[in-house]
Amino acid sequence: MIRIAACLALLLSPFSFAEEGKFISLFNGRDLTGWTPKIAGHPCGENTLDTFRVEDGILKCEYHKYEKFNKQFGHLYTNKAYSHYILRMEYKFIGKMMADAPSYVNLNSGIMVHSQSPQSMDLNQGFPVSMEFQFLADEGKGKRPTGNVCTPGTNLVMDDQVVTKHIVQSSSPTIPADQWVKIEIEVRGHDEIIHRVNGKEVLRYQKPQLDPKGRVVSADALIKKGSLLALSSGYIALQAEGQPVWFRNIEIKELRN
Repeated sequence: MIRIAACLALLLSPFSFAEEGKFISLFNGRDLTGWTPKIAGHPCGENTLDTFRVEDGILKCEYHKYEKFNKQFGHLYTNKAYSHYILRMEYKFIGKMMADAPSYVNLNSGIMVHSQSPQSMDLNQGFPVSMEFQFLADEGKGKRPTGNVCTPGTNLVMDDQVVTKHIVQSSSPTIPADQWVKIEIEVRGHDEIIHRVNGKEVLRYQKPQLDPKGRVVSADALIKKGSLLALSSGYIALQAEGQPVWFRNIEIKELRN
């Protein structure tokens, strides 16, 4: 009876599904199969100046072939949209940012979830409408936590209140730039998103949604095409905004709704 009761408790728990299934790799370690680049000012699918490349099993965002950054913000998108899942990966900052990129780009990157598709972006659009798990590192200027949430064209809810500011800080410590950092993001449709850094929860929020007022990035085009304000699914995208960064061990486990 005790065993049956325990099994029933697991089945009824809203978080029991996180323990089911297996993680699968989103990155084959050889090339960009399964991913689509979109870089501002360039057509969808064009990997401008080899911004994204694969070497030694690492997916690298680098700028060796660039003379100037020139606001060429880029993202590398999964070819599939996701709704309920846990994604885990590692990142590490490498070298210096592009000299003409905005100063906030220094030791700054991220991964976007619930993102619009790359095909739906305007030619010169720098950032997708999405929820961003922000990656940061120590600049030597004081506290700078990683694992924050940024909201290009979106809002969220915390403590039953709609939050409209662009960045909500996490409780993560400030991490040196020369370290591989393990992150995990648990996405449960429109219900909740949880950020974890090196195995510890650092941020939790609910009800990701489009911002009808278009703060930071306009969501008007999506809204006019009939997109619901409530975000319950979308693409996953790695960021390239002028700071070289490496990614590895990108894995996902889909969860039941």
